[in-house]
Amino acid sequence: MPAPPAPVVGLIRRRKEPVVVQTLRSTVAAVLAYLAGLWLSENPQPLLAPLTAVLVVQVTLYATLTTGIRRIASVVAGVLIAVVFADVVGLTWWSLGLLVLACLTVGHLLHLAPWVEEVAITGMLVLGVGGEPTQAVGRVVETLIGAAAGVLLNVLVAPPVYVQPAGEAIRDLAERLRVLLLRIADGLPRGASAAQAAEWVEEARQLDHQTADVDAALARAEESLRLNPRGRQALGARLVLRSGLDTLEHCVVGVRSFCRSLTELAELHGADRPLYSGELAAGLRQLLRHLADAAECFGRLVLATVAATAEPRVGPDTAPVKTELVRALEGARAERDRIAAQLLSESEREPNAWELYGALLAHAERLMNELDVERRIRLPAEGGRRREARIREAWRAQAAGTAGVLMRRLGSSVRTADDLVRRRLRRRPGTAEGGGQAANG
Repeated sequence: MPAPPAPVVGLIRRRKEPVVVQTLRSTVAAVLAYLAGLWLSENPQPLLAPLTAVLVVQVTLYATLTTGIRRIASVVAGVLIAVVFADVVGLTWWSLGLLVLACLTVGHLLHLAPWVEEVAITGMLVLGVGGEPTQAVGRVVETLIGAAAGVLLNVLVAPPVYVQPAGEAIRDLAERLRVLLLRIADGLPRGASAAQAAEWVEEARQLDHQTADVDAALARAEESLRLNPRGRQALGARLVLRSGLDTLEHCVVGVRSFCRSLTELAELHGADRPLYSGELAAGLRQLLRHLADAAECFGRLVLATVAATAEPRVGPDTAPVKTELVRALEGARAERDRIAAQLLSESEREPNAWELYGALLAHAERLMNELDVERRIRLPAEGGRRREARIREAWRAQAAGTAGVLMRRLGSSVRTADDLVRRRLRRRPGTAEGGGQAANG
């Protein structure tokens, strides 16, 4: 059987991308809205219905619903304002200005952004035809038809959830982080200079831009889960994605700080002297390579966990990736311990650089702690147990204090009641105490 053409294969692979999904859905919604407009409205060419459908259909169901509501509200507001102006003043240059001012003001007051301009456009179009009720009602009807077509299409055929693309974006960010760490690892044994260290700082700063792109992909994934029946199984994946992005953001900051420390060391050593050489450069190279492998394993682990969370029955097994991540971190920690002793001897020869040597080790330790998934899970659990123990102790102390107060109050009340009974008995004649008092009297 012959293989399909490359464009067909590329289209199949891109079928779930937001641009492809929105393009196909907008096309289908426009055709359906036009057919419904021909059937429900009196306009022989109800082009406003497909226009509204194209504007309403968004990548996610939640965005489609909110867009449809705001679109309808903007058109209705523009029509009502235009009808009032047509009855009162008609169309003049100053009434047109007042109409636009009123429409924009009402749009902002109703929080119709980004459809505020639609209020003014609708008002001007209706005012241009004299504010006739037929034209105004027809415009509202076509808008309702187009919005309903766009919303119903997304309700009946639910759009895909974009959890998998968000996981792939996190994996790509981890891959770029790995490439940068490998570039630094290969550059140190070759005698990296101050200029090369400055280039590494700039490359680390460029990772911030991709972090923003990944954040946008994650926001789209979270929005695609809202009001989407397909998103019930993927709700747990949202937490995995957010935690993975937070970890990589911290790692990007740590790598940038690491590169910044290398730059300061280069400035301290001078332009003619390499940063490191010999065994120390080889040790740093191995440390950075282990960290690069850990970053790559972390990205694959996030993607595999997302797939396993979304499809528990057919999702991939994450145990092998976790094993690779643990192995990479163990190698990084062992290499870090060896480098610490070497940097200690280096700091004895260069006392001015001991702070920067310590900063390098601190940044490397921070990267290892961030990428250590087991540690990130264990620490919150231990913290939760400590919090529960503190809460129990506080409740016990409060209960003991409350019980003590109650007992003291109860004892005081008993003594008070006993004294009251004794005083009353003394005042009654004929009692032992009262008779004794009378005889004495």
